[in-house]
Amino acid sequence: QLQLVESGGGSVQPGGSLRLSCLASGFTLDDYSIGWFRQAPGKEREGVICINNVGDATNYVGSVKDRFTIYRDVAESTVYLQMNSLKFEDTAIYYCAANVADYCSGHPWGYKYWGQGTQVTVSS
Repeated sequence: QLQLVESGGGSVQPGGSLRLSCLASGFTLDDYSIGWFRQAPGKEREGVICINNVGDATNYVGSVKDRFTIYRDVAESTVYLQMNSLKFEDTAIYYCAANVADYCSGHPWGYKYWGQGTQVTVSS
C-alpha cells in the first residue's frame, strides 16, 4: 500500500527555518516524482517544488527561490523540504504528493497519491 506521511511542520518566527519530511512507503523514490504543495486559508492548492525520480528539482513558486530546497534520501525513502528565511506568506498546510513519472508537475492533478499535510505557521 502506497503511503506518504509528512512531518516537521510547526510555528516559527519570520526569518526562521523549518525542515519538512515526507516519508514514503510502498514504493521506491527511483520510480516516482515527489512534489510539495501548499494551501493557505481561502486559497487554492499550489505547487511549490518537485523532485523527479532521478533527483532533479523544479521550483514552481518564484518567491521561494533561494529559500526552499528539496532533496531526498532514497535509502530512507524520504523527501525533504528545507525552508529558510520564512515569511508570513509561507503560512499554509504543506502536502507532499507522488506520481509514477520521470517528470515533475506543478499541478495538483498531476499527482495520484497524497499525504495528510502538515501545518506551517509563520508569525511574530
